[in-house]
Amino acid sequence: MGTLYLVATPIGNLEDLSARALRILGAVTLIAAEDTRVTRKLLTHFGLHTKLISYFEHNKLARLDVILSALGADDVALVSDAGTPALNDPGYELVRAALGAGHRISPVPGPASPIAALISSGLATDAFLFLGYLPRKSSERKAELAKVAGLPYTLIFLETPHRLLDSLRDLKDALSDRNIALARELTKVHEEIWRGTISGAIQHFSTPRGEFVLVIEGNKGISEGKWTEEQLLNAIHEELHNGETPTALAARLAERSGWPRRAIYNLTLKHDEKRMQ
Repeated sequence: MGTLYLVATPIGNLEDLSARALRILGAVTLIAAEDTRVTRKLLTHFGLHTKLISYFEHNKLARLDVILSALGADDVALVSDAGTPALNDPGYELVRAALGAGHRISPVPGPASPIAALISSGLATDAFLFLGYLPRKSSERKAELAKVAGLPYTLIFLETPHRLLDSLRDLKDALSDRNIALARELTKVHEEIWRGTISGAIQHFSTPRGEFVLVIEGNKGISEGKWTEEQLLNAIHEELHNGETPTALAARLAERSGWPRRAIYNLTLKHDEKRMQ
């Protein structure tokens, strides 16, 4: 029975390929690769000629039997284009199938852009939540962000350059103007790790380039005692009587209450409607 090795590959700097990863990639009889062209370049650089088979999002289920058959005879490695396989890349189904067939799974740790961005962000690393890519549509992004807005954990997302600014605006609406770190081109010549607030990031990245990892401060309100809904409604009632606008009120109370600004804004509108009836 063969072993399925989950081999992390460089996210930019080829020097990050570990000695163990290099040995495994040369020793297995087959490498399942997200893009065989990308992996072939990596193997060629290190003088390896291991057989490759494609394994990506749209053929991952069809390839299971072929890879399991190969595992029945010898060891197989799984790699993604860059970083750690099965972490926001195809691999989960293969790992489950290999385990079900009685094969051993062995991770070969190495580069992972979410972890690299997290540890260099300057934000809390003791508890974090990785959520991969945000949804493409704004309404869906906001719905997903609403689910995690109240959590105290550092949040990690991936984002493409053409959606970055829209996502940052939605992040600001859903989470308020929190501290954030944006990492791009990690381990490469033009590596950049920008730290500041979400509003500052919107101004800084006016023409985004490269793939981004977003590391966002968790909701501090919970650890310091998040307001109950009753406390929040009482504050809204009092401030609206003082003539403050819903937008300004939501922004100010978000900092004090631990509630996301969008949720406060919606509660303010509902309260205002009832008051006018």
